[in-house]
Amino acid sequence: MIGAGSLHQSIAFASTTAGFALLPDLDHPGARASKLLGPITKVFCWLLRNASAWLYSWTKGPRDERVKGTHRHLSHTLLFAAVMGLATMWGTRAGGWYAVAGVVLFGVVLAANALGDWLLLVAGAVVAWWAFTASAGGELNQLTGWLGMAVAAGCVTHCLGDALTEHGCPFLFPLPIAGETWYEVRPPSFLRFRTGKQVENRLIFPVFAVLGVLLVPGVWATITHLFQHPTVQAGG
Repeated sequence: MIGAGSLHQSIAFASTTAGFALLPDLDHPGARASKLLGPITKVFCWLLRNASAWLYSWTKGPRDERVKGTHRHLSHTLLFAAVMGLATMWGTRAGGWYAVAGVVLFGVVLAANALGDWLLLVAGAVVAWWAFTASAGGELNQLTGWLGMAVAAGCVTHCLGDALTEHGCPFLFPLPIAGETWYEVRPPSFLRFRTGKQVENRLIFPVFAVLGVLLVPGVWATITHLFQHPTVQAGG
């Protein structure tokens, strides 16, 4: 079956989607994702920024902005989300449930780093319960491959949130629009907000993270099943 078919799988999908919604900001040296693992994530940040700058200089259209293209370009596209999803799909299929656990744990750490230490304590308890009660040879192995959908959904969630900011988000690259290869999709000016403000941290990111989780196949069905009242069978 595609998607999350049990509580354990739903938790894995939800944690991965919420955490990887922060991954696109790895292209900014000051972002939490870039500082998460010290020198390790800083190296990935450097690589991503340089790859983004090279791609921007090579593909920019006649009306694209005269910028370096290091931040909010390559990692803020549907193309990046698809590549990350496919890479996760291939990696988890090759690595089995160990790779699944690693991806989920990284997603939990990303989310906890952004939302506060309290989440890390809650997530730690959930992961411990998950590890002791889930069947590594069964439920987790079923997620190898499909966990890539959660990673891609998280990245897309980030792009949709950034599309509501003043600068917009070029997530339709490389589709040319109005002479721009990196066209910033955004709403009318009165609906935009600035990044780093309270509305982004306390409203936009949580709302889009939750929506991204609920859109993962099987998650909503599992949640509604948990709150269903058991039917009482009449005695014969």
